[in-house]
Amino acid sequence: MSVKSTVEQLSPTRVRINVEVPFEELKPDFDRAYKALAQQVRIPGFRPGKAPARLLEARLGRGAILEQVVNDALPGRYSEAVTTSEVKVIGQPEIEITKIEDGQELAFTAEVDVRPEITLPDFGGIEVTVDAFTIEDSDIDAQLQSLRQRFGTLTGVERAVQDGDFVSIDLSATVDGEEVREASTTGLSHEVGSGQLIAGLDEALVGLSAGESKEFTSELVAGEHAGKDAVITVTVQNVKERELPEADDEFAQLASEFDTLDELKEDLKGRVERVKKVEQAGSIRDKVLETLLEQVEVPLPEAVVQAEIDAVTHDAVHGFDHDEAKLAEALEAQGSSREEFDKDTKESAEKSVKTQLLLDAVAEAENTQVGQEELTERILFQSQRYGMAPEQFIQQVQQAGQLGAIFADVRRGKALAGVVGQVKVTDSTGAVVDTTEMFGGKDDSESADVEAADDVVIEAQADEADAAQ
Repeated sequence: MSVKSTVEQLSPTRVRINVEVPFEELKPDFDRAYKALAQQVRIPGFRPGKAPARLLEARLGRGAILEQVVNDALPGRYSEAVTTSEVKVIGQPEIEITKIEDGQELAFTAEVDVRPEITLPDFGGIEVTVDAFTIEDSDIDAQLQSLRQRFGTLTGVERAVQDGDFVSIDLSATVDGEEVREASTTGLSHEVGSGQLIAGLDEALVGLSAGESKEFTSELVAGEHAGKDAVITVTVQNVKERELPEADDEFAQLASEFDTLDELKEDLKGRVERVKKVEQAGSIRDKVLETLLEQVEVPLPEAVVQAEIDAVTHDAVHGFDHDEAKLAEALEAQGSSREEFDKDTKESAEKSVKTQLLLDAVAEAENTQVGQEELTERILFQSQRYGMAPEQFIQQVQQAGQLGAIFADVRRGKALAGVVGQVKVTDSTGAVVDTTEMFGGKDDSESADVEAADDVVIEAQADEADAAQ
């Protein structure tokens, strides 16, 4: 005899696995239990680990031993039943023991979410349209200006602050007349007009001279007073302007490997074109994915969606020391509410789970493979994004058990790139966009631009997640 299992389909996304285990199949489990208990239980006349099973049963009771055997045996027998029945489980099972007949049989059921059957369309029949791009002189000028700024020098000036100046400032803040210490600082460097610090700061600075101060009101975004209006006082210590080198052949030789400004501009034009192509590739991927999500029916496992909702909600509340009232206050200050937050979170979770299940189905249908080099590249990319050393990032990922999730993300991205290679893409002028350069064809999705386009999508998703939080 051997383990017997049957599967009941409860819904498109959930099954009940019924498992029957003859007691002779549990002999190795009993042997392990007796061996472990013999090490723990001291019986006079026997060395540790040498007490016979009958004495252990007499001391502890058959019921206690049976309970340990069953608890230890369930995970392995469940995994065996899953493998035998070939169901594609996701999430954790709910296990219920339905029968224990000592010496005869153990029976239990496991209800668990499974990947639904998904019918995929003919990818070659999908058509999407994206914005055409052009390269303007202003695009090249902006690149040249950025390069000149990198080689610019800062010079102190005896005049009022103007947009684009660099200033050294002191800041202090009060809320309801009380000083906010964490919002106070001295000698802070700031580029006027960058919008990098406090809302309203740049406007307050323009027109001030060294030694002058100004008060303005702004909402604090962090700390215990987050969401409250504060009276900010800014004092200018000194003012510097950036002097840029002339855009000529001499600058081209200083800033690049080119001899003339015209050669440098031609190279900058190529860089602009590559950036715009990568941005267009990201747009194509988004459009193709949205089209797939619209065309394909994907039943959603409720437990998996709820787990996603719970994770997002936990992270949001965690940011306010698990104080639901503070989260509600912060949402109100943003013109939102907890009801809107919950609604948006649910919609995002449903779309996220649907996207994952859909792309997993595509990866399976297209037999998408992920190499070690591709996985390593993604890990390096993410470690750089989080400002961590690759070794430290990998260690944290492994400790959190997230390596499989990164692998799955790479596989999904690669599967989507393979679909894009089969889709007909036109731009807003009606011209056909050749995606093979960006994504490869059906059998070749390994170009460098695929990785670049993939990074665009990853960054966009990260930005969306940051904005949502």
